[in-house]
Amino acid sequence: MKHQIDALFKVGVKHIILCVSYRAEQLEVELKAYGEKLGILIETSLEDVPMGTGGPLSLCKDKLDMNDSDPFFMLNADVTCVYPFKELLDFHTNHGKEGTLLVTKVEDPSKYGVVVSTDDGAIERFVEKPKVFVGDKINAGMYILNKQMVDRIPNAPTSLERDTFPAMAAEGELYRMVLPGFWMDIGQPKDYLTGQVLALASLAETSPDTLASGENIQGNVLISDDNVTIGANCVIGPDVVVGPGVTIADGVRLKRCAILGGCRLDAHSYVDNSIVGWNSSVGTWARVQEHCFLGEDVHIKPERFVRSLTVCPHKGIKIDNLEDNKIVLGII
Repeated sequence: MKHQIDALFKVGVKHIILCVSYRAEQLEVELKAYGEKLGILIETSLEDVPMGTGGPLSLCKDKLDMNDSDPFFMLNADVTCVYPFKELLDFHTNHGKEGTLLVTKVEDPSKYGVVVSTDDGAIERFVEKPKVFVGDKINAGMYILNKQMVDRIPNAPTSLERDTFPAMAAEGELYRMVLPGFWMDIGQPKDYLTGQVLALASLAETSPDTLASGENIQGNVLISDDNVTIGANCVIGPDVVVGPGVTIADGVRLKRCAILGGCRLDAHSYVDNSIVGWNSSVGTWARVQEHCFLGEDVHIKPERFVRSLTVCPHKGIKIDNLEDNKIVLGII
């Protein structure tokens, strides 16, 4: 979400509303402070009941300045891309209609809802999982909309994709812009790692100086500048992100993984294709691989081998795991 906020800030956005229902207080504390750092207002609009993808707009209508003629961006928080918001704003302003969707090209459109449009971007219709080819562009979950469209949405659970957008398209009020570069829905841990790989590859092309380099670095690696310690004879990469305050002891091997803030990886531990949550630890000679997802404050004991394991926060792992897709709710 901070990546999205940074991109919005760069195009002049001064007010951000978080439409949330889950862990709203934690998000508010973290992101309000970030807004203060940037000098912008970040506030929350809380859903007591799930309102779908459209209902939250009706809920937060009183927080939108409906007298201001500027359009507003609306984003799904779990997508990653290059966030071309300046280009999107220009495109939207030029066609002058009520809304613009960012769309992305996919290899197999039969798995998705396809956005069918004219060559100039006017959306004609939406086709869900077409059996016959009608196009290869799908909704990327990021929009720019004029404020009057909020009047289309009732104060009730509503789907933008099924209810609001088809009506706007039928009236000739909806356009699409094709997203340049990569795109990934990162709402699930496996998809998060895929999105991380794509984002690092994009950084390698656009901002290579932001990536780590050195004899112990292989491929694209991003290491926080904030108090990270790395021991001798480590090999890190490819496709690794290391968060702030992480301690990596001697001889550690990391591949295609995310090591979140405050973690400790003890000597000769190995992490591959996994996410290690905040303030967690991996013991000496332990192996964590094949889609392990460790919550906050999870501790893998020395010399353990775990694979395909999801561990809830504040747990400890004392035995090996060789099962597929196991979920741990307590200490094992």
